[in-house]
Amino acid sequence: MNPLSPGACIGILGGGQLGRMLALAAASLGYRCHVFCPEDDSPAGQVADSLTVAGYDDDGALRSFAGAVDVATYEFENVPLAAVDAVAALRPVRPGRKTLATAQDRLREKRFVQGLDIPTAPFAAVSDPASLARAVAEIGCPAVLKTRRFGYDGKGQARIDSPGDAAAAWDGLERAPAILEGFVEFRRELSVVAARAADGSLAAYDVVENRHRDHILHTTTAPAPDAAAIAGPARRIAEALLTGLDYIGVIGVELFELADRTLLVNEFAPRVHNSGHWSIEGAATSQFEQHIRAIAGLPLGSPETLFASEMTNLIGDDVRAWRRFLAEPGAHLHLYGKTEVRPGRKMGHVTRIRR
Repeated sequence: MNPLSPGACIGILGGGQLGRMLALAAASLGYRCHVFCPEDDSPAGQVADSLTVAGYDDDGALRSFAGAVDVATYEFENVPLAAVDAVAALRPVRPGRKTLATAQDRLREKRFVQGLDIPTAPFAAVSDPASLARAVAEIGCPAVLKTRRFGYDGKGQARIDSPGDAAAAWDGLERAPAILEGFVEFRRELSVVAARAADGSLAAYDVVENRHRDHILHTTTAPAPDAAAIAGPARRIAEALLTGLDYIGVIGVELFELADRTLLVNEFAPRVHNSGHWSIEGAATSQFEQHIRAIAGLPLGSPETLFASEMTNLIGDDVRAWRRFLAEPGAHLHLYGKTEVRPGRKMGHVTRIRR
């Protein structure tokens, strides 16, 4: 894989904040970015060199987009596979189709992870009332019923505390194909962000600790406190996933740490990850630059932690305190350019570094 020269164009499928930060990182390396998304005032589109506003089912627009870029990537995991296929017919898309197809289906994802001998919570497929009853009998209660597709930030899931709750829980998910997962009593939630280049080289960031509020990531502490015993196993899990997927780019792996320090994989995200935002100020190479390096065929940068950091998501009205964050020593404010403030919407983040 020949590295892309400065001035080349990187295509980004998706217009959210992750695409915005990818475009900013690409610009620092001398690349131009072309964003494809349905929204005409997207966070990524605001900072891109070029913008195509079209639906992901618009084959003509996708072909035109592909013809204008040198390599493409995606900034969210629910971009339709058909759109990726249309672009991939003309230009490389990294990470590849296998990764996206795996991550878009929770059942397929869990089976893939277990196939690498990486532990997960117990799970069972749910497709009809009979399989729901079997899953509840096999997994037990409490358990969590999740749609196989399109769930994020707590959406598309319901807790089942007793077998009698199962039917109503599935009705609440509109009887979509689902997966029942055993409820895990975990010590804390962790994640590890890692990257793989086209030549197979790997780089993993320090393990971080995550805390959620209303099912949405609220804070990330980097590095995770008291993580020496599990740092190596966490990185090996991420590296096994990257290798097994023949992955190119940055991946985020969400983990549960149990009381005995065992690690279970909750899920992985085939993209830069919210829990890696601290790396912009806190690491030698940000996760966004690392992703651009990987997909452009450049050497991976150092993932070394330079500063202990805490990243806080600004969700909904949290963003209205932006003046206070700007005045706070050691705080670094990132706003995503979203004009409408809504409950549960990620409007930006602030990272506090400790020198």
